[in-house]
This record gives sequence, C-alpha cells and structure tokens, in this order.
Amino acid sequence: MIHALQSLLNKYELHTADDCRDALREIIQQIALLGLWRTKFFEHAAFYGGTALRIFYGLPRYSEDLDFSLTFANPEFSIARYVNSIQSELQSYGFSVKVKKKEKTRQSQIESAFIRADTLQNLIYIESPHNLLASIHKNSVLRVKIEVDIDPPPYADYDMKTLLVPIPHQVKLYSLPDLFAGKIHALLCREWKSRVKGRDYYDFVWFIGQKVPCHLRHLKSRMVQTGHLGNGSSFNGKILKQMLRNKFEKADFQLALKDIRPFIKDYQSLDLWNKSFFMQLAEEIKVHDNDAV
Repeated sequence: MIHALQSLLNKYELHTADDCRDALREIIQQIALLGLWRTKFFEHAAFYGGTALRIFYGLPRYSEDLDFSLTFANPEFSIARYVNSIQSELQSYGFSVKVKKKEKTRQSQIESAFIRADTLQNLIYIESPHNLLASIHKNSVLRVKIEVDIDPPPYADYDMKTLLVPIPHQVKLYSLPDLFAGKIHALLCREWKSRVKGRDYYDFVWFIGQKVPCHLRHLKSRMVQTGHLGNGSSFNGKILKQMLRNKFEKADFQLALKDIRPFIKDYQSLDLWNKSFFMQLAEEIKVHDNDAV
C-alpha cells in the first residue's frame, strides 16, 4: 500500500508544511474517489467542481472539497450508505481517518459528509519530509467535505475518465462545457455577503484560456433552479456576456485575490486581475451555437 501512496506523493514538490498538507488532502481525495467507484456510485452520480478540474484536467490550484451531483433527481438518496465505503478504503491504505455524514438541520437538496484525518500522523505515515512537519500541531485535523446534489439541474452531459493510481478505476464527470456552466453559475449567483470566492474567478480565467465553450442550456437550468432567471426568460451568449460585465463591474478584486492566494503557487498569474482584465475575458466567452435558449 505504501508503494501506491508513494506513487501519488512523488508528483508533488514538497518545500513547506502547507505543501505537505495540500498533497495529503489531494491523495485522500483520490482514494475517496476509488472507494466511491467500488460502490458503483458513479452509475448514479457525476463529479464536478474545482477538485474534478484539478485531478482530471490539471487545474493549477488546490481544491478542498469533493462535489458530486446525481444524474437524476432522487429525494430518497442518502450519502450515509457510502460513508463506510470511503472510510474503509482510506483505512485499507493505512490512513487514520473518520468519515461521518452531516445531519441536516433544514430541508436541503445537498447531502453532505466530512472526512476528518489526523494531519501529522498521516503525513508521517506517507513519509513526508520530517523537517517540514515541525510547524504542524499534533492535534491538527485535515477536513475534506463531500457534497452530493440530489436534485440536479437538467441538460448535462458526462464523460468517463480513468485514473490508474492507486489502482485503475473510472469516474464519471460532467463534461467540460457543463463544468464551465457550473462555474459561471457559481460566479454569477453565489451569495456570500462579506466574501468573494476568488477561486470562481480563477477557474473562469482557466476555462477561457482552455477555450472551453459554456453549455448555455445547462447554465440556464441552474439559474432557473436557484431563482436567478425566470423559466421563460430568453438566454443567449449576448445576455450572458452582459451578466458577466455587470458582475465584474461591481466585483471587489482585492477580496478575490485574498481568497485565491492560499490555493496556488504562482502569484504572478494574478498580476492582471482587475476590472478591465475580466471585462475583456467576458467578451471572449464562447457558447454552443445551437444553444440560444
């Protein structure tokens, strides 16, 4: 088992304690995906969000959570049946972890669980450089949140992707245009009163740079579901660009920069972040030609 973990760890450059923590989190995320695959989870659900982009498409930022969506609505779905499988998989690789379902305090379309791992014990186990671990408190806990949307918006497409380590397994993902639609929905509609999630802005830049088109029909379905667009409203690339311009006109880019910095290594990539830069990117967005809806 330790050989398989070393194969995962060897791809990271470990210069600081934060580097070690980030590597540990990502290894735990990948083994959790393996545990879900063993349960046939991906016959009913798909992976999306920043961690999906990071693991399968090389997004150059770290991501904290594992986000999934059922492929068809199922109000009876419970993440509880998968908790033991994730924990057993991680423990079979020698990790000291606990996985627990989060009990809902209100009605929600999201099912949640948390992986909690003893940071220092697990870093020592995977043979992280000992000289980098002195600053990590012995009671430090690393957390990975798992969320499953049980009432997914329609019109999504999916791809099957293969991971070869620690053993070959497959994960169902939202297609890149649908991942972009989800990211734009988060960028436009995330409602945090005192915070700006710079990770949304960072991922937006990445999608534009990769020349990924946005799946407009799926984006509209997300916005209708969350009440940010009327079901009968017309929606096209021109309207989307105006929505993005309106967002960037009011954005606090200093707060966005503060949010993203802990998740990346290359700060110079943020030098252009200002209203003018994002306004230009808004003009470059592409949509599927037949998706005026």
